[in-house]
Amino acid sequence: MNVKLNNRDPVYLQIVRYFKEQIAIGELQPGEEIPSRRELANRMKINPNTAQRAYKEMEEQGLIYTEKNHPSTITTDKITLGKVRDELLVEAVNLFVTSVRSINVPVDELLELVREKYTDNRDGEA
Repeated sequence: MNVKLNNRDPVYLQIVRYFKEQIAIGELQPGEEIPSRRELANRMKINPNTAQRAYKEMEEQGLIYTEKNHPSTITTDKITLGKVRDELLVEAVNLFVTSVRSINVPVDELLELVREKYTDNRDGEA
């Protein structure tokens, strides 16, 4: 579990985002068990209350479910799972558009540059 925490966003939301990313890329599968709240807190060296808050948020969003005396698992709801990737993509695009809109780049030029960079950096380089 390799979560890089930043100082600007609440830790529990960063954990939720991490789980969403892992779901979107297929690292976490529908129905898969996830670490207990206590185990997550120990692994990440965070307050157990923060882990609890992250799990509560994920349960409210329908990403995970927990039955009494059983480990929490990733949802098997296809609609919820499908929305995860879309949500992350829209969030990234909105952030990008907001940051480049101020320099008035023509859309065609912008799309071409994005296409080039996306293709050039497929190996994960920035």
